[in-house]
Amino acid sequence: MQHSRTDSKSTGIYSRRRFLASAAAAGCAAPALLWQQSSPADPVSTSTGLAADASPVALPPLPYPPDALEPVLSAETIGFHYGKHHRAYFDNLLKLTAGTSFADKSLEQLIVATQADAVHETIFNNAAQAWNHNFYWRSLSPSTTTPNAPLRAAVARDFGTMDGLCEKLAAAAAARFGSGWGWLVADRGKLSVISTSNADTPLTRGVTPLLTVDVWEHAYYLQYQNRRAEYLGQLIGKLLNWEFAAANFSRL
Repeated sequence: MQHSRTDSKSTGIYSRRRFLASAAAAGCAAPALLWQQSSPADPVSTSTGLAADASPVALPPLPYPPDALEPVLSAETIGFHYGKHHRAYFDNLLKLTAGTSFADKSLEQLIVATQADAVHETIFNNAAQAWNHNFYWRSLSPSTTTPNAPLRAAVARDFGTMDGLCEKLAAAAAARFGSGWGWLVADRGKLSVISTSNADTPLTRGVTPLLTVDVWEHAYYLQYQNRRAEYLGQLIGKLLNWEFAAANFSRL
């Protein structure tokens, strides 16, 4: 399945240096296992020490077992979402880039090389969707997490309360027409909530993603059908990995 960008006019072209700075603060990479345990106290452990553009074109493991997010997200939902949809973006990329100058490039390199390039839009869509999904799984945690003091202070400054932030994130994601993503992002230390359409990613906007929620229907339809708001309420209220967000914020 190919996915087009309908929001490209709001996705500016940024310098490679600024793009990689955003990617470095939110790097995702890991070996291709079914799932790999990571400590909630070190939510970025799977990418520690890797270069900013080091996410390989290979499906990374889930950071928890497929049934770990139940009952909010069932093992069946994870199985289809991760095992079929997420995997398909990597399979597509390998086919699209084989024998070309894009072969052997990382996800971040593919994104920056093909953004706003109509000729290579299919490569961008699959690379960005692969990266977004890598980030999504790590934005969730089966155990309760809380933001650290620096992130709490930034939330208080920019949103007033954690509830205020969660309400804005849920509203932005729920209002996204069609498919896309809701994001908590930081721009030079200031927090904001944005939504992106289809495969678009904050990395191309020069801001650093801290965590994300997926509002493509394949993320929730098996359990919630058309009840996107209910899915978001459960996901944001129970599963967001605030330690992952805090770790990304601390790297700014």
